[in-house]
Amino acid sequence: MLFSQTKVEYMAEQHYQHEVIVTDKGFPFKLFLFEGYNGKYIREKHWHRAIEIFVVQEGELDFLLNATHYHLAEGQFIIVNSNEVHAIHANKPNHTIVLQIPLNQFASYFTGEQFIWFSHSERAYDEQVACLIFRMYEVYRAQADGYDFEILSMFYQLLHILVKKYRKLDVQDDLIKSNMQLNRLGVITSYLKDHYTEDISLEKLAGIFGYSPSYLSKMFARYAGINYKDYLQSIRLEHAIRDLENTDKQIVDIALEHGFANSKAFTNLFRKRYGMVTSEYRKLLVRTKK
Repeated sequence: MLFSQTKVEYMAEQHYQHEVIVTDKGFPFKLFLFEGYNGKYIREKHWHRAIEIFVVQEGELDFLLNATHYHLAEGQFIIVNSNEVHAIHANKPNHTIVLQIPLNQFASYFTGEQFIWFSHSERAYDEQVACLIFRMYEVYRAQADGYDFEILSMFYQLLHILVKKYRKLDVQDDLIKSNMQLNRLGVITSYLKDHYTEDISLEKLAGIFGYSPSYLSKMFARYAGINYKDYLQSIRLEHAIRDLENTDKQIVDIALEHGFANSKAFTNLFRKRYGMVTSEYRKLLVRTKK
């Protein structure tokens, strides 16, 4: 289903997680418009198995891919590889088309361990790629007679360009190893997403998956660039913010329902992330909706 994504000023989906991509019904991809009307959007570090392409239609975006920063202006795009840890910052309003492609679309071109890698170096301006994705979005939105054939034709044309022009064959071994480890971490983080309200220590989680606590801690730090405790608290914060935005529940009830030890722990983390207390944010929401 086609949708847009917006956020209130100063707020964000502040969580580190493995993301599961579900394709649009009837198509081997997911296509949507990312909108940041008010700017100040932040999507913190996350990763997924799908290939993801962002093409800026209006405005600008800042990307962090692993440890490298990329600035995208109008007409520019970036390819996010499978299991590539990335973050998105939109300080100003923007319209960006996002195409998510399941990894198995490239199965015939895997170099090993279900691995394929695309270059970032030539991403600046490629009118053919940008125009294809913009046109795909227009056709997808209009859904005129025969649109499915037209959009699939453009989709496979795009895959051909990616494989011929952007695929890298000389990939370092440590990159392949990191990819494999993030696959394993994805299983663990999916579990955490289902059990985040529970008291799950690093030791308990390591035992569930057959790792030592020190090894699991190093996996998070080395391959995802995050601390386990921060990761878990970020998941809790994400869910707590939804209740903060969409319910009239007391702060203490929200905190306890989402795994925080007490309301102070929730409030302190919220202030640290967003520079305001929860009561201020609720007032901001009211003003924004008027």
